[in-house]
Amino acid sequence: MPLTDTAARNAAPREKPYRLADGSGMYLEISPAGGKYWRLKYRFAGKEKRLALGVYPEVTLAEARKRRERAREKLAAGIDPSEVKRAEKRTLRLNAENSFEAVAREWHVKYAPTWSDNHGARLMRRLEVDAFPWIGDRPVADLRPPELLDVLRRVERRGAIETAHRLHDNIGQVLRYAVATGRAERDVAADLRGALPPVQKRHFAAVTDPAKVAELLHAIEGYKGTFPVSCALRLSPLLFQRPGELRNAEWSEFDLDAATWEIPASRMKRTKQGKATGAAHIVPLPTQAVTILRELQPLTGTRRFVFPSVRTADRPMSDNTVNAALRRLGYDKETMTGHGFRALARTILEEVLSVPAAIIEAQLAHAVKDPLGRAYNRTAHLPQRREMMQRWADYLAALKRDRDEGEQ
Repeated sequence: MPLTDTAARNAAPREKPYRLADGSGMYLEISPAGGKYWRLKYRFAGKEKRLALGVYPEVTLAEARKRRERAREKLAAGIDPSEVKRAEKRTLRLNAENSFEAVAREWHVKYAPTWSDNHGARLMRRLEVDAFPWIGDRPVADLRPPELLDVLRRVERRGAIETAHRLHDNIGQVLRYAVATGRAERDVAADLRGALPPVQKRHFAAVTDPAKVAELLHAIEGYKGTFPVSCALRLSPLLFQRPGELRNAEWSEFDLDAATWEIPASRMKRTKQGKATGAAHIVPLPTQAVTILRELQPLTGTRRFVFPSVRTADRPMSDNTVNAALRRLGYDKETMTGHGFRALARTILEEVLSVPAAIIEAQLAHAVKDPLGRAYNRTAHLPQRREMMQRWADYLAALKRDRDEGEQ
């Protein structure tokens, strides 16, 4: 008699496995642990074989019968259903291994050691949010430009044009890795060049007109906040380092007698390898900067950080402190930012003081190679940079003095 749902549902485990037949070679096998498995017994090429049809109750009796009939149709056509199932599993496994997400994660693992932790995390997060939900399970070899463009358009529609361009670059990197590892024929993302609108370059807001700089220096001098923040503000235009490098400064990095600040490679904007093995960045200190630091030293010099948090000396001041101080002075984010002091110095040093660009770039710690193709050298142009830093500080002092005298 054919099996019924009631019989399948009520079948209890026994000491040994046993079977409940349904017909045409199909039966339900009940294990001593209580598991219930649909099986099909059949003969192919003179050999008795068995095909797994699923697990009850996930696969119902009706569904198991449908699977049995599909298997018998293959047998009638001279096809072994077990071999078909093995081929399907193999295809699924290969598709999973060669899916865009699988290849992207493999690529990320391979190259992450060369990136900073933050860069690697941002890159993977971008793929997880904006790419994997749409093309993550697609075999890389099957991806086509139109579906990649759909992925990028979703990002573009929310106004994140720069993110869309970065995602395009990342997808292209993954596909080129797929080509290199034999899982794709070519980088089809390359066909999308020009498909996205160009990024409107936005620079950090900065005051660069000398007269406006004089006003800014006058405003900084009148800052009424805490003394460490006042010192950080006064040092920002003098040293023009990245805000994170300044706020995380530690007293151990300074040699005030030698007028030198050495920023460890681990805190510089570099690759992960550059942070781990690179040289410190040397910042020559003009006399005005040394004076400010000596004024601050009695207050925070026994602590680790030059500019400690107001809440705990174990952490530096927050990353928004200088920007918040500028807002208190009346400078909105469209006019001046902490990072803008770099553009301020870069512009005036070259255009007003005629300092060679190579010396300025070396002091900004930008990745500029020398004529021999070597990357940043910690001592590159050091005497010239020391001279430039003092000349720059004197220039700022003169700007402020002339402005103050003109007000009298």
